[in-house]
Amino acid sequence: MIELEGVPELVDPVMVAAFEGWNDAGDAASTAVAHLDREWKGEVFAALDAEDYYDFQVNRPTVFMEAGVRKITWPTTRLSVVRIGGDKPRDLVLVRGIEPSMRWRSFCNELLGFAHELGVELVVVLGALLGDTPHTRPVPISGTTSDADLARRMDLEETKYEGPTGIVGILQEACTHAGVPAVSLWAAVPHYVSQPPNPKATLALLNRLEDLIGVRVPLGDLPEDARAWQVGVDQLAAEDSEVAEYVQSLEEARDTAELPEASGEAIAREFERYLRRRDGSGPGGPGGHATADGDGSSGTPYLRDNPSGRARPPRPPKTSGDDEESSED
Repeated sequence: MIELEGVPELVDPVMVAAFEGWNDAGDAASTAVAHLDREWKGEVFAALDAEDYYDFQVNRPTVFMEAGVRKITWPTTRLSVVRIGGDKPRDLVLVRGIEPSMRWRSFCNELLGFAHELGVELVVVLGALLGDTPHTRPVPISGTTSDADLARRMDLEETKYEGPTGIVGILQEACTHAGVPAVSLWAAVPHYVSQPPNPKATLALLNRLEDLIGVRVPLGDLPEDARAWQVGVDQLAAEDSEVAEYVQSLEEARDTAELPEASGEAIAREFERYLRRRDGSGPGGPGGHATADGDGSSGTPYLRDNPSGRARPPRPPKTSGDDEESSED
């Protein structure tokens, strides 16, 4: 039994969770929670029993040396607390681990037990999926919830998804049935550049989280890393005319789809977000990944060795109907 006696009383706590594996294309979501934990120096107060939820032939433990002593790290899910000061203090409970191999209902119930004991007011689960989105455009972030009232109050989409789901979808539904407000934020990662890391998608998730919970997130080197990532992908794509042509077709499709949204009101909202972040006055695994059609295939890898020994991006699919992958929520 894990005791919570060492955890101080929290102020307006929000639980933010992410899980490696099917729900984490480009490691964008798990990296976002790891960034929060690192920047705010989170203190781990609990870890779920790995024996209860993980198949060690799928997620293997690792052996390491520490001060001349061999030790083992077991795959698990850990919870930490970060204290955020400022004019409007708010605490976060960070949940980071690997999508469990078994007993998902018990896994969610255990996390909900922690949420209840700590007085968590909102659960935000981060995810990332593979999609037909160009790397040259802003990362699409969708915010979904199963609660119609919460969708109206927080300007979110009420999820209508039907199909295979991962632990992100299961945890959100468990929260809903338990009466705990829950939201999922999903970043769309280009399927043709799926290899982690993807700092641009991580940055987009953190920016959306800022808006959602009213906490300014210290971004550190992420903006520069995101710019360097895009420049690197630009250079790789330019080396292959078919890839460059495919990216251009995605850009045109994206721009056409978003044209109706380029209204004065939408532009004003984005500008307000930019100003808030600038002045700091307000909110600022094995098995593949979730994708556009909901299957668990890993999609196309980012870098591939060619006979010349030089890395290059893969060729795009020849038809739009082959192995398409789509979003869970």
